[in-house]
Amino acid sequence: MKRLFALLALVGAVGFGAPAWAEEKVAAPEAAVAQVATPAPAAVEEAAPAAAPALVPNKGDNAWVMMSAALVILMSIPGLALFYGGLVRTKNMLSVLMQVFVVFSLITVLWVVYGYSAAFTEGNAFFGTLDKLFLKGVTPESVGATFSKGVVISELAFVIFQGAFAAITCGLIVGAFAERAKFAAILVFMVIWFTLSYIPMAHMVWYWAGPDAYIDAAAGEAAGKTAGFLFQKGALDFAGGTVVHINAAVAGLVGAYMIGKRTGLGNVAMAPHSLTFTMIGASLLWFGWFGFNAGSALEASGGAALAMVNTWVATACAALSWMFAEWILKGKPSMLGAASGAVAGLVAITPAAGFVGVMGGIIIGLLAGVICLWGVNGLKKMLGADDSLDVFGIHGLGGILGAILTGVFADPALGGTGVYDYVANAVGPFDMTAQVISQLWGVGTVIVWSGVVSIVAFKLVDIVIGLRVPEEEEREGLDLTSHGESAYHH
Repeated sequence: MKRLFALLALVGAVGFGAPAWAEEKVAAPEAAVAQVATPAPAAVEEAAPAAAPALVPNKGDNAWVMMSAALVILMSIPGLALFYGGLVRTKNMLSVLMQVFVVFSLITVLWVVYGYSAAFTEGNAFFGTLDKLFLKGVTPESVGATFSKGVVISELAFVIFQGAFAAITCGLIVGAFAERAKFAAILVFMVIWFTLSYIPMAHMVWYWAGPDAYIDAAAGEAAGKTAGFLFQKGALDFAGGTVVHINAAVAGLVGAYMIGKRTGLGNVAMAPHSLTFTMIGASLLWFGWFGFNAGSALEASGGAALAMVNTWVATACAALSWMFAEWILKGKPSMLGAASGAVAGLVAITPAAGFVGVMGGIIIGLLAGVICLWGVNGLKKMLGADDSLDVFGIHGLGGILGAILTGVFADPALGGTGVYDYVANAVGPFDMTAQVISQLWGVGTVIVWSGVVSIVAFKLVDIVIGLRVPEEEEREGLDLTSHGESAYHH
């Protein structure tokens, strides 16, 4: 039962790992009843209880969340676009930039129209409602909960922060089938997948009634029943290991299978055309990821600082472990390996960032570099899919690793923060076995959910539009054939 209202970590945990939904009005803690004596001819009458003061956002928390949202946007455009663009051939550079840029724009609009409402309002365990369609009722005065009782942020700040997450998640998918998919097919697929996979996963993992609802055991139990499915299961996801990375990676892998392999794969040179751009993109991703992870605390707090340090050190560890492992196996360290390792570390630490201590972050980073190196080599061959830019090998495998290890290293005995009990207002007893099982619930659910939605969505798009460009267009390159432009003029 404790699992239902044992939220994330005390630190004001997961922006994403259980980000607070936002309500137009968050109930303030009950104030002491002030009684005022008023003289009367024959008796003294009690005055009515004073109304509880409305909660006002702290300007520092607001500024941090808004800046973090801007950093997450930087991750998409230009960070992800350049990282992916450098990995494809010259003739397809512009097409990848275009796909990431336009998908970001498309999902931004959909998030404001209905995505935010469906993800972060109280509905059932899988979807919210459309009560805030077109951000109805969301004003400069409306506030949303954080992970501390009596602390709120402006709801509009929460809207853009979460919207930036949704946009980059959809952008991640395009790397799996780069260089061969129809632009129109990608856009239609994204609308379907965002609606039926991203929104419900965000709701399942991050929607809850907020800390002020956990007044006592009975109230906590009632509030827990309104939370998302995986939140009720006790799954911890600080900033999107399940919602973002595994979710997108499964969709990408399904797309790689259903669209098919690139023409000439294995016979034609398909080396990255600009590792310079890839390195710049990876660096922008690392920089922006501080907003992604640390911003998920929703407060400018010690919890945000912990997430920031873990994002810093785990990424460095993964870059080094991938590079040294590759150096041993192939005889030379590569820039591509170091950049890929850094992204693997960022992915793996995402669900754990605010829950694990620094030593836990170091271990997760070191393991992520080695395991994801195997993911883009050994596992990729086993799967047999042409995952062009290794979306599943890095984001899928890294996300799974990080999600499971969150259940291990969140243990206070291993330096983690534990799980906060908002009824007791203290960190509760930690059961590692039970927590790992909760994490497996999250991993298993997102794999199945995203897999099924992706298969159906790709099939529908293939029937109506067709998924793949003609072979002659693919050979010429998507820059010219799909967009009538070239990234370079020599």
